[in-house]
Amino acid sequence: MRLKLLVVLVTLLSLATPGSTQDRDQPSAKAQEHIIKEVRHELLMLPYFGVFDNIAFKVDSYTVTLLGQVTRPSLKSDAENSVKHIEGVEKVDNQIEVLPLSPMDDGLRRRLFRAIYGYPALEKYALGVQKPIRIIVKNGHVILEGVVDNDADKNVAGLRANGIPGIFSVNNNLQVVPSK
Repeated sequence: MRLKLLVVLVTLLSLATPGSTQDRDQPSAKAQEHIIKEVRHELLMLPYFGVFDNIAFKVDSYTVTLLGQVTRPSLKSDAENSVKHIEGVEKVDNQIEVLPLSPMDDGLRRRLFRAIYGYPALEKYALGVQKPIRIIVKNGHVILEGVVDNDADKNVAGLRANGIPGIFSVNNNLQVVPSK
């Protein structure tokens, strides 16, 4: 009887202490920030992650959901493999879309890159390894993702993309985040 009572008390105490299975459902704010920071870092360090790829993510508890579009199937699996080894990540839901192979889309990507990053008002975005304007082309349809400093740059990028012959549509999803 005493042993049973002791086991029940130990069980009740373990359920009431921080870090118990009830608290395990949601990580602390600090742990969540750590996971977000590490996922961002790992994705940016992918060797073949380029301007024609867009990888986004969301963190929900201990699960990381990968979103976006990539031009190489290997980049999709590399992204998942780099994230699943992060401390605190228990599950990775890889919803990244691999864009279809298309010589027409490849030509559009090259022309869009020159039209956007070669334009004098937007040249500042060409600096650095990771380009802030992502150019996604799927079957002649274009999506611009990423960040720019102001509305004028967002509008110019959209106009430059719309000026390329052979494009069916342009969806300008650029976010305006003023630089500091």
